[in-house]
Amino acid sequence: MPQTFRARAALLDMDGTLVDSSTVVERLWLEWAEPHGLDPEYVLSVIHGRQGHLSMAIMLPDRPHEQNITENRSMLRAESADVDGVVEIPGAGAFLAAIAPFPHAIVTSADDRLLRVRMDAARLAVPGSPVTAEHVHASKPDPEGFLLGAERLGVDPADCIVFEDSSAGIAAARAAGMRVIGVGAGSAAHSPDAVVPDFTHVRVEADGDGFLLALD
Repeated sequence: MPQTFRARAALLDMDGTLVDSSTVVERLWLEWAEPHGLDPEYVLSVIHGRQGHLSMAIMLPDRPHEQNITENRSMLRAESADVDGVVEIPGAGAFLAAIAPFPHAIVTSADDRLLRVRMDAARLAVPGSPVTAEHVHASKPDPEGFLLGAERLGVDPADCIVFEDSSAGIAAARAAGMRVIGVGAGSAAHSPDAVVPDFTHVRVEADGDGFLLALD
């Protein structure tokens, strides 16, 4: 039985949601972690969905914050220069076309440059006014980014629906008072309102002053 959600705006994560960048993300972070003697499984459990400096602070809690900020800038440059294996999550382009008539925005922990590099590599257009790392003071799982996205779109948080894949992202959407659709089987572990394997399982239909999302 298909699930149906009504909303007035959609907020979308990028990495792991619209774009599969896992190959390059995991490769670069494991390279960073090796000199610190960090367990690879622990590293991979931390990095997804968060800004890099917050991930570093979690994994190396005794380091000065400024060192994390500096290394995060280097990490962002490395990620922007490496798009090997970056591809569209199936159906993402068609979904962005279908949602185009309605308020929507990307809310990502990436900076603006990385957002555009990865979306371009995946051959996806960037919707107007994305919320990136430059626009917030606090990283996911803090709700600031999603609340800012709703404010910019002029839509109440309760009328927004979020597409996310990570624990940090789903927690941020929940804290913002928004419903969440998990993308990818792994998202189910973080208790979203519903889960789809990818965007080929999502249909968009106009409905009054909003839209319906039908999930199969």
